Amino acid sequence: MNTKYIDLIDQTYYFPQEEFNLDGEHLQFHGIPLNELVKEYGSPLKFTYLPKISDNILRAKNWFANAIEKNNYKGKYHYCYCTKSSHFQHVMHEALKNNIHMETSSAFDINIIEKLKADGKLTDETYVICNGFKREKYIDNIARLINNGHQNCVPIIDNYEEIDLLSEVINDTFKVGIRIASEEEPKFEFYTSRLGIGYKNIVPFYENQIKDNDKVELKMLHFFINTGIRDNAYYWNELVKCLKVYVRLKKICPSLDSLNIGGGFPIKNSLAFEYDYQYMINEILNQINITCSEADVPVPHIFTEFGSFTVGESGGAIYEILYQKQQNDREKWNMIDSSFITTLPDTWAINKRFIMLPINRWNDEYERVLLGGLTCDSDDYYNSEQNMNAIYLPKYKREKPLYIGFFNTGAYQESIGGYGGLQHCLIPQPKHILIDKDENGNFTYKLFRAQQKAEDLLGILGYDVEGGTE
Repeated sequence: MNTKYIDLIDQTYYFPQEEFNLDGEHLQFHGIPLNELVKEYGSPLKFTYLPKISDNILRAKNWFANAIEKNNYKGKYHYCYCTKSSHFQHVMHEALKNNIHMETSSAFDINIIEKLKADGKLTDETYVICNGFKREKYIDNIARLINNGHQNCVPIIDNYEEIDLLSEVINDTFKVGIRIASEEEPKFEFYTSRLGIGYKNIVPFYENQIKDNDKVELKMLHFFINTGIRDNAYYWNELVKCLKVYVRLKKICPSLDSLNIGGGFPIKNSLAFEYDYQYMINEILNQINITCSEADVPVPHIFTEFGSFTVGESGGAIYEILYQKQQNDREKWNMIDSSFITTLPDTWAINKRFIMLPINRWNDEYERVLLGGLTCDSDDYYNSEQNMNAIYLPKYKREKPLYIGFFNTGAYQESIGGYGGLQHCLIPQPKHILIDKDENGNFTYKLFRAQQKAEDLLGILGYDVEGGTE
């Protein structure tokens, strides 16, 4: 009878896969010897594999280049990185190796843009697309960037007041985009996105506030679907509605030349994941070609704002199974040496599923378990995989340590979890390792941040920690 964990994986998935393979009974991720990583740094730990960021950017650029050629598309493609996915310097520096542009969400993003400019990582030629609801500080920072010569900063208008607010503080002419408030899926809790301006109001808004405003040039229409770029009737219907607005605007606004289709490329969340990126891009450009041809207007340049797709698949987290609790005749709880709520908050907040695999002991027998975190909170658990309503791991044995990894966790988890700040039940933030490759193709490792100490948390809470606390 096939009872080993490796047998379960072989029977359930195609394995090995592009990023996962085995060295004996030890898992490797993009060739990284994860068992050796644990021996060197211990657990819990988080890591970022920097080359994967560039790899995904180049993959997307190649898909769009192929689609432009196949569809004889006359516009250009611009890849923007959605900074809110991960603001870390090491992420930004890696992404910017690939001649990309940036998308921001709030005031302090502009400070990061200015620091990157000062460091020579981006130039005035780099597009900076400014999304989000713009309060005074964000308006002022955008104005400072533009007034200092960054003419390719394009604030995306989110509400009716922003044109006037920007005009008051920007010295010369400036470019803007308008965000369409897309309609949500029928099962959503509300009908229309709170972001942007409704479909029917876009053209009147342009005519009332932009058309005769000599200071403002409309360059871009921004379109984003909350559920992402999916091959379903809802997405294609919303895209067609957006394109109808674009061609109406283009006929009365010659400066409009760009369509921003936002982010929304999915990332791998299961060993059974399937998504035809090239098909989707081909079809999007085909739909734009058809609509613009029928309306007799030039096709727009295409902008995207990929965040999770850029950085998500570069990240991982490794935990040790500390103990097993048999709570009843059916449920076995494997307790990890950290917390899901604090280190992978999306598992708790939106029931998100990541790829979960053991790091070692693949030749041992397996069992069905639940995974529990260390906090005193009933929601601190992980109980199923994306494609099955269960978790299976090598059997717990006190004398044989078991380590597990969660993969493709690189987007949003640190910012949502409050990186470097207070953690639920004062569970410390794990150490974070940066993994890169040198000029000879050998892996390099760098400790980015050590695990939080007691004095770090007590200091935030206002306690006197002079002299240190362990």
